[in-house]
Amino acid sequence: MTGSPEQPAAPPRDPGLSSREIEVLRHWLKSDSKTVVSTQLLISIGTINTHLMRIRGKYAAVGRRAPTKMSLLARALQDGIITLDEL
Repeated sequence: MTGSPEQPAAPPRDPGLSSREIEVLRHWLKSDSKTVVSTQLLISIGTINTHLMRIRGKYAAVGRRAPTKMSLLARALQDGIITLDEL
């Protein structure tokens, strides 16, 4: 029985996050609440929610849905946005 050689896994598709989106995402993943992030970055919780909505939309647009905080954490780890040591 002959099998075909395994194809190497394709690298994850880059969602094209802005530097501000990455900053908000990193702070939110490392904190317990959006209130903490709001205080740290001097932005409103509404602005945080807008950034997170756009981040999720960008991931979905490249076929890498991230509807929950845990799935966003997985994407951030995959993309080198954050490391386990930082959490």
